[in-house]
Amino acid sequence: MKLHFRLQPARQPDEGLPVVLLHGLFGSLDNLGVLARPLAQRHQTVQIDLRNHGLSPHSAETGYNAMAGDVMALLDELSWHECIIVGHSMGGKVAMTLTEKMPDRIAALVVIDIAPVAYATRHHDQVFQALERVTAAGVTQRSEAAQIMRGMIDSEPTIQFLLKSFSPNGWRFNLDALHESYPALIGWREVPPWNGPALFIRGGLSPYLDESYGEAIRRQFPRARAHVVAGAGHWVHAEKPDAVNRAIDRFLTDI
Repeated sequence: MKLHFRLQPARQPDEGLPVVLLHGLFGSLDNLGVLARPLAQRHQTVQIDLRNHGLSPHSAETGYNAMAGDVMALLDELSWHECIIVGHSMGGKVAMTLTEKMPDRIAALVVIDIAPVAYATRHHDQVFQALERVTAAGVTQRSEAAQIMRGMIDSEPTIQFLLKSFSPNGWRFNLDALHESYPALIGWREVPPWNGPALFIRGGLSPYLDESYGEAIRRQFPRARAHVVAGAGHWVHAEKPDAVNRAIDRFLTDI
């Protein structure tokens, strides 16, 4: 599937390896702009709308193999034979899937607040219900959509995040396909051990990447490092961008 993307050239002539940025569930390429801007000082970057998100095409198939295949096709189109992959949440699982599909083309991996495991808890059921209620109401104004969601979602930052994908024609993401594929998206099939350098960044308040997942991480990513950003939740890069950018910069400097 041909993906929508945003390409930024490196601002310095001695550019490092290019960087691929992959957003999370219900997101779009804009979500990781806070990481792309500082990275673009020294790296060519590409921010991607994954399938069924943003301005990329919709499909009934929304699995990690399909999403990783889309990214690989784009990298081939860009002639990027080696790169750094950065992914948040669902995008982190796409990034980890890529270590199996193209292990020799990844120089380093940064995974933000997600573990290579199947999650038993369904964190998004209330979100799906709110999104579907907005769709059923047929509203065309963001303020109307926000009012409906505020009756069902008690986190204003979550509502504002979701509204970034709202348009007068409805949600830009493929709500039906994402809801249908949700068990697969919170699931996981372990990948073979990948021995490249990997950084796992966790929001200290987030339940998605706690110490109980350490064994699964080490089994699949033996060279993994961990970095915890205190006082941040699942959207750690949005809440504490300076701390996340510093962690990524130190990691890339060391490899």
